[in-house]
Amino acid sequence: MNIQAQKIELVKMILNIKDKNVLNNFIQLVKVSKEDWWDKISDSERVAIEEGLAELDKGLGIPHKEVMKKYKKWL
Repeated sequence: MNIQAQKIELVKMILNIKDKNVLNNFIQLVKVSKEDWWDKISDSERVAIEEGLAELDKGLGIPHKEVMKKYKKWL
């Protein structure tokens, strides 16, 4: 099924909703899916992420395999 057909099916489903709570839940889901997590985090969290990305760009990161080996005993 292509995306246009999926949209039509979704509209049909929405039109057939009888329960106001279900409709409100759907509306909330759509609103939440439009929000960007980046806008919800603090300035210090953004700075830390940007610093980490800059370090990765410089080749200063630790490969995933090494991290997993080191912390395997806690997983």
